[in-house]
Amino acid sequence: MSDSPHTAAAPEHAGTAAAAKNEAPGKDFVRAMIEQDLASGRKNGVVHTRFPPEPNGYLHLGHAKSICLNFGVALEYKGLCNLRFDDTNPLKESQEYVDAIRKDVRWLGFDWGEREYYASDYFEQLYAFAEDLIRMGKAYVDSLSAEEIRAYRGSLTEPGKESPYRNRSIEENLELFRRMRAGDFADGEHVLRAKIDMASPNIIMRDPTLYRIRRSHHQRTGDAWCIYPLYDFTHCISDSLERISYSLCSLEFVNNRELYDWVLDTLGIFRSEQTEFARLNITRTILSKRKLIQLVTEGYVRGWDDPRMPTLSGLRRRGVPPEALREFCSRIGVSRADNIVEYSLLEFCIRERLNATAPRAMAVLRPLKLIIENYPEGQVEWFDLPLTPDEPEKGVRRIPFAREIWIEQDDFRQDAPKKYFRLAPGKEVRLRCAYYVTCTGLQKDAGGNITAVICRYDPESRGGGSPDGRKVKGTLHWVSASHARQIEVRLYDHLFTQDDPEDQPEGKSFLDAINPDSLTVLSALADPSVCELPPGQCLQFERLGYFCTDIEHRPEKPVFNRTVTLKDSWAKLEQKQ
Repeated sequence: MSDSPHTAAAPEHAGTAAAAKNEAPGKDFVRAMIEQDLASGRKNGVVHTRFPPEPNGYLHLGHAKSICLNFGVALEYKGLCNLRFDDTNPLKESQEYVDAIRKDVRWLGFDWGEREYYASDYFEQLYAFAEDLIRMGKAYVDSLSAEEIRAYRGSLTEPGKESPYRNRSIEENLELFRRMRAGDFADGEHVLRAKIDMASPNIIMRDPTLYRIRRSHHQRTGDAWCIYPLYDFTHCISDSLERISYSLCSLEFVNNRELYDWVLDTLGIFRSEQTEFARLNITRTILSKRKLIQLVTEGYVRGWDDPRMPTLSGLRRRGVPPEALREFCSRIGVSRADNIVEYSLLEFCIRERLNATAPRAMAVLRPLKLIIENYPEGQVEWFDLPLTPDEPEKGVRRIPFAREIWIEQDDFRQDAPKKYFRLAPGKEVRLRCAYYVTCTGLQKDAGGNITAVICRYDPESRGGGSPDGRKVKGTLHWVSASHARQIEVRLYDHLFTQDDPEDQPEGKSFLDAINPDSLTVLSALADPSVCELPPGQCLQFERLGYFCTDIEHRPEKPVFNRTVTLKDSWAKLEQKQ
């Protein structure tokens, strides 16, 4: 039973070159431990990790940290990393989640080759190991109810009490356990428990449950089983069977390590080693899978891939590049102590990546018409701008310019405050790549609302420069009124208004911290070329931020999600004032 399932797998290294290129992290305590083991020969030079998600939900940012660590160290040290689905609770698992997990891991830049395993692969071996524990007198069938077991377990200050069924004979326990498997009992009528120490200071060691009866159809094994092993029994044995040398898990499992070691040592099988690292805590975010499911099922978001969700599918739909996410995981590092990471660090990594790769375009989110009164009617000029400013070899985009254009409402003030360098009566600004214009008048409706700004342009300033050398501080983006296409723009903000959404007074929950303005949908105007982009294409709308075409995006119905904003010094100054 100790043969390793990976012996038949191809000996390729875990991960891909794309995932590690230019992203070598510093030596955290996990890597320092591995290098020390490699130098001493402690684990025979073997670096074998695993990523073991439960297929009961979609992966999120916290999983990204674990993926990058497990696949990353295997890749760096020329080892292997398995993908193993911990599918021991058929009530909550589905093939949908399995498929989504596979997609997310590959999107993040890693590959497990032929090493895809399931806890259900080992059901027969796990059952046999459970019988071995019974024969050793180290496990027994308990007939207490779940409530009674909890009551007998004691507390942090009081030892537990032994179950009245704890001293059943080995023969009786084997018979009952086999009848549990055969389906002779109802759900909850019996459980199999380890016989350890009901007075242990570690409550987990107080005769933990190893198997429970659960009549539920399993996505892989069908109705072959009506008893299922629990995580603490399954996980360590799965690691052992796969010859995992480094079982890396988050810090909440630190108390489980004693049981992990007990199971492997008692059975006398290959000793994998559990090492804990701090889980990811990030501001304005919930990373509890149970709470994320609640957000989805109760309709607070539009699904697992809603761009406001911290799921990898949500981040992907929002336009976050996987390289930025890997860089984020590299920057936050791996430590033993819990800490809280600012969401702004993730945004920084996204901007850094998209600034170097995203093509540029122009759009106007809240349009205000600008009429150039001295520009010839019916005339259209075309300006060539590079798709990416730092890489002119990637080509240019052709931008039409005409007498009437659209600018942003926020780029005009009738009564401009001090240090406002955009357009105002009598002020001159530069139209991006086109001309200098000066505001000479306004058009208003009967209610006194501004409907258009009237300007004059300097024909000598074509291309955005002036022959007499005069300087202007304001540059505006724009789109031609006669060429612009209408697009739908979805502006996403934080889903929660608080850094810690779970820090609520009595009687309230994290749901009370939901941001009612987390999504704003606008009917905007853009250069027509962006409508032909495929879904999932990132770009920068100049001066507005980075955006991504949504999965619903079509040429006839263009839809853009805002990935992340640009830094806007005026907005910050105006907010302070």
